[in-house]
Amino acid sequence: MPVPACGHGRSTPRPGDLSREAFVGDVVHVIESAAGGPVALVGQSMGAHTAMLVAAKRPDLVSKLVLLESSAGSSSAAENMQLGEFFRSWPVPFPSRAAAKEFLGNGPLQDAWVADLEEREDGYWPRFSADVMVGTMNGLMRPRWEEWDAVAAPTLVVYGEEGMFSAEEKTEFVARGHSVRRVDIPRASHDAHLDASGAWIAALKSFLNS
Repeated sequence: MPVPACGHGRSTPRPGDLSREAFVGDVVHVIESAAGGPVALVGQSMGAHTAMLVAAKRPDLVSKLVLLESSAGSSSAAENMQLGEFFRSWPVPFPSRAAAKEFLGNGPLQDAWVADLEEREDGYWPRFSADVMVGTMNGLMRPRWEEWDAVAAPTLVVYGEEGMFSAEEKTEFVARGHSVRRVDIPRASHDAHLDASGAWIAALKSFLNS
């Protein structure tokens, strides 16, 4: 079961509670309602952080855990505000998807942003709010090592060679986990599921089928 991040796809664009605990509660509700039993939980980036917290809080609901580009939490207020300023810089509404692509540039991540734009009467808008994204990211500033130490489910941790974490951060995170398998994808970014999808799917299938 994949774990989405706030504001992406068709998730709630302006939830009332942006805490990590609220995200965990949502995922637990979905698992209990849709699956009724333990699932293999997969997440990337913030979604991976949420999946890790779910596995720590409700081990009975997670049979296997897959974390792509994840850590115990390491963002800073300055970094989060910088990300928010980037999203606020978009000249929305875009008159067309082509105009959005011209502004955002080429690449798998940019293509995903363009594809996810919502068409309204006055043009194309992102489905997420920059302010909500910043508020959500602020929940990652406190490292959650206690929760990571509590995860017992067999875990696959995947990193992109050119992702956002340093070699030291990757090593520490994997070393402090239990029953962890690590895979590094060459030439992949933080969004390895987009720019190295073949290698990502192969690693995912190998782990889930083991």
